Amino acid sequence: MIVVSAAISLTGITLWHFWSALVLLGVGWNFAFVGATTMVTKCHAPSERNKVQAFNDFLVFGSMAIGSFASGKLLATFGWAAVNEVVFPVVLAAAALLAWATLRPRTA
Repeated sequence: MIVVSAAISLTGITLWHFWSALVLLGVGWNFAFVGATTMVTKCHAPSERNKVQAFNDFLVFGSMAIGSFASGKLLATFGWAAVNEVVFPVVLAAAALLAWATLRPRTA
């Protein structure tokens, strides 16, 4: 959904483009956030889950703050297309990491 959102944003700057892209971005981000939070809590012992989830939330919201400032600079320097194009390598890296985590052998 996040990739489709960026693709829609690259195709035009009408109100319809912004609305549909923002809806897809919001839904995609929520799925990613809930899925990642679930993965984090399942990877640790019950006694560690609260601390690990708190640290994960700190990393997520800290990177969101940095990303917000960086996107403003990116927009001012390189334009709207660059803001949307930066999504593709990030999503590709996340997909590669998820594929690796799914396909690697698990130990008991």
